[in-house]
Amino acid sequence: MSTTTIRLPDDLRERIEKVAAARGSSAHAFMVDAVARAAEQEEQRLDFEAEAARRFKRMLRTGEVHSPEAVRTYATALARGEKPTPPVASRMTADELKRLRASARRLGDG
Repeated sequence: MSTTTIRLPDDLRERIEKVAAARGSSAHAFMVDAVARAAEQEEQRLDFEAEAARRFKRMLRTGEVHSPEAVRTYATALARGEKPTPPVASRMTADELKRLRASARRLGDG
């Protein structure tokens, strides 16, 4: 295990010690746990953004989209523990796809 030194403002260090004591752990264990949770959260955010970028590129390529209503219905059913059939994609019109691609190019996403 490696050692890392971090400088904390006195008031933050006191808060950490107080919370750690209330949890029945050391300040060190509290900080290790907090850093691990922050790293996991950031990894999840990065994975989400990468997946969104992949799906957007696919949408630009294929013109396939799902309506918000269909996605909401599907997600709600999943949240209830059901096993719904995934929504069926529809295709943008050629004009819609052309405008989307032009917008993506202007924004640097295309």
